[in-house]
Amino acid sequence: MSDTDGKKPLGLGGNRPGQVKQSFSHGRTKSVVVETKRKRVVVPKPGAAGDKPRGSAASDSAAARAVASSSKRPAGISDAEMERRLKALAAAKAREAEEAKARAAEEKAREEERERRRAEAEAKEREDREREEALKAKAEEDARKAEEAKLRAQKKEEVRKPAAKDAPVDAAAAQAAASRAETKGVASRPARPERDQRDNNRTDDRDSRGKGGDRDGRRSGKLSVTAALQGGEGGRQRSLAAMKRKQERAKQKAMGQATRAEKQVRDVQLPETIVVSELANRMAERAADVVKSLMNMGMMVSMNQTIDADTAELVIEEFGHKTVRVSDADVEQVIDQVEDKDEDLKSRPPIITIMGHVDHGKTSLLDAIRKANVVSGEAGGITQHIGAYQVTTESGAVLSFLDTPGHAAFTSMRARGANVTDIVVLVVAADDAVMPQTVEAINHAKAAKVPMIVAINKIDKPDADPQKVRTDLLQHEVIVEQLSGEVQDVEVSAQTGQGLDELLEAIALQAEILELKANPDRAAQGAVIEAKLDVGRGPVATVLVQNGTLRRGDIFVVGEQWGKVRALINDQGDRVEEAGPSVPVEVLGLNGTPEAGDVLNVVETEAQAREIAEYREEAAKDKRAAAGAAVTLDQLMAKAKADENVAELPVVVKADVQGSAEAIVQALEKVGNDEVRVRVLHYGVGAITESDIGLAEASGAPVIGFNVRANAPARNSANQKGVEIRYYSIIYDLVDDIKAAASGLLSAEVRENFIGYAEIKQVFKVTGVGKVAGCLVTEGVARRSAGVRLLRDNVVIHEGTLKTLKRHKDEVKEVQSGQECGMAFENYDDIRESDVIEIFEREEVERTL
Repeated sequence: MSDTDGKKPLGLGGNRPGQVKQSFSHGRTKSVVVETKRKRVVVPKPGAAGDKPRGSAASDSAAARAVASSSKRPAGISDAEMERRLKALAAAKAREAEEAKARAAEEKAREEERERRRAEAEAKEREDREREEALKAKAEEDARKAEEAKLRAQKKEEVRKPAAKDAPVDAAAAQAAASRAETKGVASRPARPERDQRDNNRTDDRDSRGKGGDRDGRRSGKLSVTAALQGGEGGRQRSLAAMKRKQERAKQKAMGQATRAEKQVRDVQLPETIVVSELANRMAERAADVVKSLMNMGMMVSMNQTIDADTAELVIEEFGHKTVRVSDADVEQVIDQVEDKDEDLKSRPPIITIMGHVDHGKTSLLDAIRKANVVSGEAGGITQHIGAYQVTTESGAVLSFLDTPGHAAFTSMRARGANVTDIVVLVVAADDAVMPQTVEAINHAKAAKVPMIVAINKIDKPDADPQKVRTDLLQHEVIVEQLSGEVQDVEVSAQTGQGLDELLEAIALQAEILELKANPDRAAQGAVIEAKLDVGRGPVATVLVQNGTLRRGDIFVVGEQWGKVRALINDQGDRVEEAGPSVPVEVLGLNGTPEAGDVLNVVETEAQAREIAEYREEAAKDKRAAAGAAVTLDQLMAKAKADENVAELPVVVKADVQGSAEAIVQALEKVGNDEVRVRVLHYGVGAITESDIGLAEASGAPVIGFNVRANAPARNSANQKGVEIRYYSIIYDLVDDIKAAASGLLSAEVRENFIGYAEIKQVFKVTGVGKVAGCLVTEGVARRSAGVRLLRDNVVIHEGTLKTLKRHKDEVKEVQSGQECGMAFENYDDIRESDVIEIFEREEVERTL
């Protein structure tokens, strides 16, 4: 019997059925049956068409279509417009059909992707299930084997020992139970202690990790100080990464692998003091664990506090590491001291230092070489800073020049110039010959073991005598080539340019002989030629790179300062990205003004640079303190007694650059003698500030500004407090003024001028006056205002002043030679006949240093 059973099936009438597939979330779909209604089509009746003749059937059908179309067409629409609308409708239907086809294809592809993912997920789940079953089976197999081995060992032990009567062992029953367990593939019941042991081990592992003693690693109850110190995380929840690590450990343990990695023992470098966080970092331990360990020792510290080496050593031993004691000086070992390989060395430009006596034309000679005019910018026409320049000659050779001051106060500057140079050009004026600073420059060059070239300058002057210069140099063991020596000498004129080419050729020849090379591909190292504090740019150091390449962004340490290269400026004032060997540059980015002569070294990290700078600063403080502490109490007392009679002139010095400040301080320290001296309270680099005024006011000292000025607050403060500020741009004037001021502290020199002698002829006693001497002026003149000495047998027995000077009972001011007079001494009566009175006047003479 069919499903329909002869009945008409239930449908949707005359409408056409269709299906639409609906999509839901999570890949669910549903098919829905819909109906599509057809449009009603009006068909003409057969009778109306039958009355017409057959021949006109085609025309009638066309007319009918036209009528039908005209009946459906809206009013006012032409045939062309109607045709265009029909085409647009057909195109829209075609586009809808294509979109439906594309949607169907996309839905099919999406369904296939969902099926593929579902299959992959099922396959992965099946693999995981199989792996877990295999692991479980392996674990059970291992447990069974362990239990069998244990039973065999017990059986052997029982065989070896006599069986107890009250506890017989049924070996056959145990063997039967083991065989039954083996047949079923399940560990026998005696394997239960092994499983309990595994659970205990797992609990112990959790306890050893400090996660608490409960099963899921969570704590319960309130958190106490004891619980926080001894274990637990203070109620913190586990992160997702911690949960993943826990699952991984569980898998490894199930597979029979080691549950915990073996603890790595480290060699921990331990200085005299160390921060707790840094100690934890060096041990590769958590800082919280280190703090907890210290708290258990009774030390309530945080991770940012410093502990001593002995305490840190106890902590290191507690964590199972080894201690390596290091000195604080080891921080400087990070500075690269590796010897360069020969294949890495490349030629570098020579460094030439211009040295000589003041006003012998050093800077003018360098100007002629540079085709520049530096000397016009120097105060008083003398060089008071070290200038560093780079010159490219017509032949293409690159030369680095250092111009040093010639004044006697700038000895340390010349010494620095000689220490960093390759060749010294000794400039001697042909009309002035060898002078004191010329000799000093020769000594610096010899001490630095640097080859020398003599440039006899001012050869164009009428009174120039170059031969005298060569002869004078012989006295200082400088033998030039014209006198069969090895030192090159060139006659030059900075004004006319005569001999400049020969001088450059001599420099190039000397540089070629030296074969100067350096490695530009290593960490930069250089010498600070000059340092200053610029108002707009901060601390600025002029550095001559000696090895490696200094680049923008490099981290460096220089003396007690450190920094990061913010900018590099060459001698032309242009910014550059890097500076190679023998290139002088200004470096910006220091945290303080370094000392001229300090060495700049590039390091890897800011932490290293800061650590080295702090160590050097502490070492310098300790050195100064040790120097002060080395003086004994007796020496201090002796110095205090010696200083009682020494007058001091305190001064505060501020200069534009470090080298000038040093030179001024050295020059002022030489001013003075046993009675008076100059004491520099403070010297520094940069503008005069309010703190300088405050220091000067407290000590009653003037403030000396060398090529710097006081800022507005400092000027106002100086006016209010009455502090004198003196500005100088030439070191001669500064030293002369300080000398004059110090000379004012000297006690005036007292000179005695003898004006006469008198001899006592007779002694009278006068009532109310005392003894009066009747005298004869034998030589010179006797004045009442003069001083007198009483001589008896040519021995001075009294020195004082006259109380009275009379002639014929009248008071007189003076008595000439050959005349008689009466004299009485102030507060002295022991006078006799034949005593001689010496009459003199005192004169005060001002002294100078």
